[in-house]
Amino acid sequence: MKKKWFGWLLFLLLISSGSYYLLNHLQHQQQFSTNSQDLPIDTAAVKKVTVESPQMLYGCVPVDDKVIIQDRIRRNEPLSKLLEPYNVPYSKINEVAQKSKKVYDVRRINYEHQYTLICAQDSAQTAEQMIYEIDPVNFVIFNFKDSVYVRKGQRPVEIVEKAIAGKITSSLYQTMIEEGATPVLANELSDLYAWQVDFFHVQKGDRFKVIYKEKQVDGKSVGIDRIEGAYFHHAGNDYWGIYYQSGTQDSYYDEEGNSMRKAFLKAPLKYSRISSSFSRRRFHPVQKRWKAHLGTDYAAPTGTPIMSVGDGVITDARYKRFNGNYVKVRHNATYTTQYLHMSKIAKGIRPGVHVKQGQVIGYVGMTGLATGPHCCFRFWKNGKQVDPRRQKIPAAKPIADDQREAYNIVRDEMVKRLNQVHYDEPRIDLHEKVTGVCTPDSLNI
Repeated sequence: MKKKWFGWLLFLLLISSGSYYLLNHLQHQQQFSTNSQDLPIDTAAVKKVTVESPQMLYGCVPVDDKVIIQDRIRRNEPLSKLLEPYNVPYSKINEVAQKSKKVYDVRRINYEHQYTLICAQDSAQTAEQMIYEIDPVNFVIFNFKDSVYVRKGQRPVEIVEKAIAGKITSSLYQTMIEEGATPVLANELSDLYAWQVDFFHVQKGDRFKVIYKEKQVDGKSVGIDRIEGAYFHHAGNDYWGIYYQSGTQDSYYDEEGNSMRKAFLKAPLKYSRISSSFSRRRFHPVQKRWKAHLGTDYAAPTGTPIMSVGDGVITDARYKRFNGNYVKVRHNATYTTQYLHMSKIAKGIRPGVHVKQGQVIGYVGMTGLATGPHCCFRFWKNGKQVDPRRQKIPAAKPIADDQREAYNIVRDEMVKRLNQVHYDEPRIDLHEKVTGVCTPDSLNI
């Protein structure tokens, strides 16, 4: 009997100790779970990032004591669907859509652009404002709290002066990207030298130096303000480009004060290749016979923009059997140019329309008599077709006599600075100023 009673007592003791251990374990787990909320979270795996109570957004939008939700516009996502989970009445969404038409139409909201919701710290996380990024600098605020309004704003932009140098190994574009330049700067430099350097024949060993001002937002490049000065060595020749401003007039000049702007661009396309040159005798790939080819073919992907090489008036813009879609431009009494085989003619290009140098007039294609996508560029001088690459094109006006002394001072200083930029270790100068800063007052926030 005593043994049986002792066995039951031992069983009860084991049950009590197990329950105590289990209760302590659960309390420990609960404490660990509570503390783990303070541990860092891998936000890379989270679609929406929530941050509580930052002081400013976009450098000028105060958001104290708010919940901030950031995301990107999904494909085919209307504003009503985006705001539906955040307790915004449909009447206010409709009012915002109506008022936005004069500021920034909500129908222009684009897929993958970032937006930010400023929400109240309530259980429903009611959205009070939405900020939509038009681009890295410009944004628009849609306000739902109290009175509905729509406002535009700009993020603070820093202007940072930089220098870059490089020796070309394959192409100007590729070399500049390898040296850390942006594609925008590569395009700007090619535009600057479009009248001096034939970029379709850039040689290995050519070299360049550039001092420029870059626009930055939060340390990231958002564009080029302008090139201040540049040096380009090509085919044994030195080409200097100096920015100079006199009153409201600004342009680029060489070391002698001559304008770098010529009457015509070197080519009607950027970053393509010459597939067939001007020739009095060429075997035609389609007609299979020898005949004159009174144009220069620039091969490029379909859809590549074709530019007018100079200011002028459109005299012809239509389709013909052999030319395909083509545009003809009369620049003056001496010069006329023509652009053939376009996939399509640019909107608004028709006879009688005035065009500017560098303006897009069409897009590369293979309409008419063509075996592949390219632009056949033709050039007339005094009514006769000639090879444009052999013509001596007149320059624009040089520095005015009354500005020559002031220009020489600017030129000498820029040449000195460019000479201090080294190819193996280009110097980077930082001279910063802030522009485009919005304030809460200007946004009525």
